Amino acid sequence: MYTVKQVKSGEKEYPEFLKHISDPPKILYYMGNISIASMPSIAVVGTRKATSYGKWASYGFAKKLSQYGIIVVSGMAYGIDSFAHKGAVENKGKTIAILGCGIDICYPVQNKGLRERILKESGLIMSEYEPGAPPLPFRFPLRNRIISGLSLGTIVIEAGISSGSLITAEYAAEQGRNIYTLPGNINNMCSFGANKLIKDGAIPLIAFDDIIDELGIARSADINLSGIKLGNGEREVYEYILQAGETTTDLICRSTGKLPSEVNAMITILEMKGLLHTALGKVFIAN
Repeated sequence: MYTVKQVKSGEKEYPEFLKHISDPPKILYYMGNISIASMPSIAVVGTRKATSYGKWASYGFAKKLSQYGIIVVSGMAYGIDSFAHKGAVENKGKTIAILGCGIDICYPVQNKGLRERILKESGLIMSEYEPGAPPLPFRFPLRNRIISGLSLGTIVIEAGISSGSLITAEYAAEQGRNIYTLPGNINNMCSFGANKLIKDGAIPLIAFDDIIDELGIARSADINLSGIKLGNGEREVYEYILQAGETTTDLICRSTGKLPSEVNAMITILEMKGLLHTALGKVFIAN
C-alpha cells in the first residue's frame, strides 16, 4: 500500500514549475516519488478515442523521452494518456499521472494495473482534489493546467474538435510553455484539433527525435543499443541516421561511402533489430 501525502504551496517539496503558473494549487495530494515533479518533464496528451496510429505515437514519444531521462506527464485517461504512461514505465522511464478526482480513486478503474505500475517504477500520482473527491466532469479541465504547468512543453498527439487536450494546450500557451503536435490524417476527426494547432503556430513533430532536438539535447549514439550487437558497418549507418533523424539511402551512401546494396541490407538488419523504421519507402528514422 502507498501512503497518501500532501504538499502545500511554499513548502520545499512543492513542484518547482508549478510555482510559476497563474493559478497554482494550494495543496497537492500525492502518492509516490514527489521529487520527480521538479525534474524536466514533457506532457503527452490526446483523445481518449485514439487511433492505433495515435497510440503508437504516444508510446513512442514517451519511450524516446524516457531514454533521455525526461519525465512523462499525462492524465491517466483512456487512449493517448494511457499509452504515454506505458511508454515510460515499460522503458525504464518515470511518469506522473495527474488525476481529476481524489488520489485514492482509480479512474478509469480499468487502469488499476497501470496505476500500480507507475508507483512501482518510482513514478508519481498526484491530484489537487482531496481524497474521496469523485471524478466529476468539471474537474478534468481544471486539472489540465497542472499537467501543462509541470511540463516544459506539451505534445498533443490526437485531438478532436472538443478534446480536453486542447484545453491543456491553451493552458500551456498561457503559461509560456511550448506546444508540439503530431500531424494527422485530415480525413480523421481525431486529428482535427492537432492539425489546427499546427495551423495556429504549434511545432509539428514528424519523428520521435524531433522532441529531443527541440529540447536542445544532444543525441546519444548509445541509445537503444543495450544488449544489441552491431557490426562496424551497421553501427556506422545507425549512428549517421541517429544524428540525421531522417534521411535517405542516397545521403547515407554519400556520407559513408558505401554502395546502395550494402546500405539497403544494413537498413533491413537494423529494422529487424528494432532500431529504426522506414517511412514512405525512403526515409529512415531512428527509433
